[in-house]
Amino acid sequence: MIRAIVADDEPLMRFALRTLLESQDDIVVIAEARDGAQMVEQAREGRPDLVLTDLRMPGMDGIEAARSLGELPEPPAVLVLTTFDTEDGIARALAAGATGYLLKDAPPEQVVAAVRLVAAGGTALAPVPAARLATAGAGRRGVGGPGASPGLRGRLAGLSAQQRELLRHLGAGLSNAEIARSMHLSEGTVKAYVSRLMSVLEVDNRTQAAILAHQAGLAGGI
Repeated sequence: MIRAIVADDEPLMRFALRTLLESQDDIVVIAEARDGAQMVEQAREGRPDLVLTDLRMPGMDGIEAARSLGELPEPPAVLVLTTFDTEDGIARALAAGATGYLLKDAPPEQVVAAVRLVAAGGTALAPVPAARLATAGAGRRGVGGPGASPGLRGRLAGLSAQQRELLRHLGAGLSNAEIARSMHLSEGTVKAYVSRLMSVLEVDNRTQAAILAHQAGLAGGI
């Protein structure tokens, strides 16, 4: 069972998200928060698997809250659901620790799929935000490096076929367990391979690796 917290300053949006998520047999909403500070406090007490949060809220916003959640002893996964698809907002959310980013006009089934994926340790990037990052070419190491540049192409050129397949799976947001099934490997082996791949690509986490995959045209979002 996925235990989730929903955070949004609009009561109607919280109600809609709770109704959607709790219509699923494997998801329960343990709390609702009107701002980031309340969300962090609820996460500290309730230890959810995932928080589904807006970016802009009064007081502590979603980005600051995501950073605070990352400092908890058992940090939950963070999935952002927002109306803002600016490159800066996306980059800041991912740098703060979010592993999912969706827009509020996403179909309900996409939101549910992203909740499951992020809770399982995967990465969920909707096509529009992923495309905006992939074409930015801003050279931010914190969100995946220098874009689709000659430098990036050089880093990818040295990857083996297996590593490229692994990167493609990371770009699709798959969890280690899903990658293991697809590549016919043990989950422990996948974990080791992912760690090695991140070292080769000089990224800090699988979200940054997923952004590289999008920049290189190896993935297309969820």
